[in-house]
Amino acid sequence: MNILITRPSPHGEQLVKKLLYFGKFAYHLPLIFFSAGKTLSSLEYQLNLLSEGDLLCIVSQNAIKYAHNQLLDVGISWPTKLSYYSIGHATSIMMHKLSGILVKYPKYQETSENLLRLPELMYSYGKRALILRGNNGRTILDHTLQRRGVFVASYECYSRLPLQYDGEEQSSKLLELNIKIVVVTSGEILQQLYYLIPEFYRTSWLLRCKLIVVSLRLANLARRLGWTDIIIAQSANNEALVHVLIKHS
Repeated sequence: MNILITRPSPHGEQLVKKLLYFGKFAYHLPLIFFSAGKTLSSLEYQLNLLSEGDLLCIVSQNAIKYAHNQLLDVGISWPTKLSYYSIGHATSIMMHKLSGILVKYPKYQETSENLLRLPELMYSYGKRALILRGNNGRTILDHTLQRRGVFVASYECYSRLPLQYDGEEQSSKLLELNIKIVVVTSGEILQQLYYLIPEFYRTSWLLRCKLIVVSLRLANLARRLGWTDIIIAQSANNEALVHVLIKHS
């Protein structure tokens, strides 16, 4: 079964290459791209507000990419006095490669909900937390930590921007490619795909595809939109997605 990859660049292209290596045909149709956050220049100030043992939570690899480049530009390093957390393993690895700092993350189902179950975040009353994220992201980390008595600041490291396509043209192309499996890694991308495809193609083709998602929350959203054949990968990193796709394609 041929596969549609909607992950943004560069991870989408990397996933396609991995699948081709295993003999699976995949087509990349990114629906968003990234740009630097408008307030990155104040990152140093935000970091200086944190004290020994305070929390720094990283939502994604893009947050690290843009934040790290900003710190390089102003000639400072990541503070070692903080406790670092990320939602995913790949983000943790990236941060360690760039800074040498060890970052804790949930070992199973890399989601905000599971990150919040780590004991250190369960009992964090009175601390400060800086959350590095993109624009329009989920706010469950912010709200849950605030309820636990944490002083939370959320910082926009990057912006997600939509890519524009002709829905009729893309639908025809995807049908010609005999796409039967669709990979989606965020609710924003899922809804953009749903509304990009005209209703006729949506009901006759798109909603009949097998859908690979990366969380129960995303699976529930997909069911509300009309998908029935849904598989949840263990995480959004490419290795986990390749494992699921080889098994189910």
